Amino acid sequence: MKRIALLTAGGDTPALNATLHGAVVRANQLQIEVYGLIKGYNSLFNPRVPHVHLNPLFREIPELDATQGGTILGASRDYVDPEDHEELGKIYDRLKQLQVDGLICVGGDGTLNGLQPISEHFNSVLAPKTIDNDLGLNYLSEAQEWVREPQDEAPGYRYRHTRRLVDFDLEYMVNYTTPGYATAVYDVSMDVKRIRTTAESHRRIAIVEVMGRHSGYIALGAAYGQPDIILIPESPIDEGVLIERVKEIYGLQKNVVIVCGEGIVDDSGAVLGETLQTTDPAGNIQFSGAAEALRRLLINGIGDDFFISKRRGDSAEATIFTRKVGHTQRGGRPILFDRFYASQLGGKAVDMLLEGQNNTVSILQWNREDGFYLDSIEANMLRDQWGHIHARLLHPSFYNPEGLRPSRMGVEYLLPIFTTALGHDDVEYIRCTLFDSGNLLRPYHSVNVDMAKRIRYLA
Repeated sequence: MKRIALLTAGGDTPALNATLHGAVVRANQLQIEVYGLIKGYNSLFNPRVPHVHLNPLFREIPELDATQGGTILGASRDYVDPEDHEELGKIYDRLKQLQVDGLICVGGDGTLNGLQPISEHFNSVLAPKTIDNDLGLNYLSEAQEWVREPQDEAPGYRYRHTRRLVDFDLEYMVNYTTPGYATAVYDVSMDVKRIRTTAESHRRIAIVEVMGRHSGYIALGAAYGQPDIILIPESPIDEGVLIERVKEIYGLQKNVVIVCGEGIVDDSGAVLGETLQTTDPAGNIQFSGAAEALRRLLINGIGDDFFISKRRGDSAEATIFTRKVGHTQRGGRPILFDRFYASQLGGKAVDMLLEGQNNTVSILQWNREDGFYLDSIEANMLRDQWGHIHARLLHPSFYNPEGLRPSRMGVEYLLPIFTTALGHDDVEYIRCTLFDSGNLLRPYHSVNVDMAKRIRYLA
């Protein structure tokens, strides 16, 4: 294998450049050329295939910095249709024209779906990324426990997870955590701590909405910010229990901070926030308004009299406010844990191609004796019997629905990731760069400006 191609697809995460850097460093050691494809799968739909040589003379280009968030290659949510054989044929031809022997895609479940049809004619592997931490399995047989049922309200199927048949253990988890998750939790936890001081000072109830369509991992990790209540998509909200708990906490400390995942559901299983009618090209339904819907629920359920009687506000409307963390949890400098393991997983993907692996995923495993270690898994092990990849749900043992907080097992899950997740250089970076006087004088210089000078095209 003399030359390989790399692309980043789907939403950005803080650790994408670290993954690319790890792959290029490993390729340099093996004397393999690496071409980076611009804007994910979009590049393969372009007859000219915009690309960048990432390691001329087997040295990584200076723009490739593992400490920088985002991706120097750009990303898109373009979808590879496995039924469009004509377009797939063109993609194969373009890869051949690039004279590459293998392809590494960095992404999540949507990227893996796009990789599968390509892998039928071209050696392809995936290096994982997603801040939602939902690419993987709680145990190896979990994908086969899904059933699908016809939908009454629209064409297509509804998927439902049946009862779990395996006794859970943390060592059974497939892909213990994904690059980007640790940094997202860091950002969210810091945000929760900052929101707390406002809620405390003004006797308010704050609702902080975090990402996680179907999986509550970010909300679970937000426990490091010490919110009073955590609500996850996997555990339907009991309105009565929630309202009484909020009133109890507010009565005690005159403020409440609630963290909710964007995909939280009511006791009937319906998504609490509004669901946008449009979907992205990968088919992911977009949610909005979970925090605002929860706010409305609390306003109606608690009522004005509760706050007036305590002389802490004129109304529930004025006392309860929302904060959506949004895209800040997907951006910025990756913390040490993400930088290190993203780089390792990128390098592992290169080794997988050299070993002749195809349609496989580099994964990060964990056990009590050795801690974290690298491995790989066949992509089809992540698919159900209909070929569908489901978001890994937070295992029920991780969450205490009565206390509305992480359970003991949930705490045990988080500890290996975050106990040493921050490095001294993370804090030093902030100290040295945030209030650098030069920031006041120099305009921001985008890496895209430099990368544009390196882009080449097929003739």
